[in-house]
This record gives sequence, C-alpha cells and structure tokens, in this order.
Amino acid sequence: MSDVEFGVRLLADTPTHENRAPELLRRWASVATEFGAGLVGEGRDRAPRVVERAGGVEQLLLAKYVSRPVPTVELFTDTLALGEELVDLLGWRESYADGALRAAALAHEEAHLLLHGDVALRRALRERLGHTALRLGRFRITAHVAGADELVAHGYAAASRGLGRSPLLLTAALASAVRALAQD
Repeated sequence: MSDVEFGVRLLADTPTHENRAPELLRRWASVATEFGAGLVGEGRDRAPRVVERAGGVEQLLLAKYVSRPVPTVELFTDTLALGEELVDLLGWRESYADGALRAAALAHEEAHLLLHGDVALRRALRERLGHTALRLGRFRITAHVAGADELVAHGYAAASRGLGRSPLLLTAALASAVRALAQD
C-alpha cells in the first residue's frame, strides 16, 4: 500500500470525512503530504525544548508537540524502543535506518511547530487543499481539513530525514502491534 493510500485511510477514519469520496480524500492526502515535503528547509525562529519520557505506548504516541507554556516536544522512549524492535521484526531497516525513528518523530513535531507558528503557512495549506467552507459571489473562505496537518507532518518528516517510506506506515504498524499486545 502506498503512502498516499495510508493517508487516505487516516483521513477516512477522521470524523467529518466518513462519507467523503475516496478520490477527494486521495487528492487531499497527496496535496498535504507534498505540502509537508515542500516545507523542508523552511527556517524557524526557535527550536522546541525536547523532553524524553515513558508512557507513549498507552497513548499510541511516539512524540507530542505542546505549544504552552513553552514550545516542547515530548519524545516517548517506550514507543520509540517498540518501534525500533518492530522495524527489525518486519525487515524495514532499508526504509528506517537505526535512529531514524527518533529523528522522524522530532521532524514530525517540528512540522507541527512550523504550522502552529505561521498563520500564512496554514492559510497556504488550506488554499492548496481547496476545501471551501463558504462562498459568497466571488469571495471564498477555505476550510480546515481535519487530519491534513498530520499528513503534512508525516510528509515533512519523510522528506527532511530522507526516509524510504512515510512514518505513517510505521505509525499504522505500531498501532496494530500495540492493539495486538493489549489483547494478550
């Protein structure tokens, strides 16, 4: 399954998109992923603080960006370790080299920081996606597409870290592994 198809699944599972046409979701997934890849090299004024802790497996999180009180990325070491084991188990080292998971998680959250801190960037994403919330004559207000920011972040992480596949593939595999472990 392609990275775009994983993006389509993510969008289809997002509330408000349940009844949208697969072609529309495919276009949005492709546009958002490409938009994220295009952000590589964008300057940023500040680097977030990085905090490492356990507890990500229970939440199905590799990392989390919080903007307040100071921009911080929380890296969940237990989920990263499980992810590295899963990469080895599935034979995916060609796509995810040693340490790539941590780097991709940081890059993913860096993309959220870029989007969070730049109104013009968020507006550009909405324009690219082309989802209209309201039209009055020649005036059009673009709408937020739920889940698109996640695909932007995955596209950014894959492109900025030179990964063979989007981290979305690994995220889906991790979610399945954690659910399977929870059933045992």
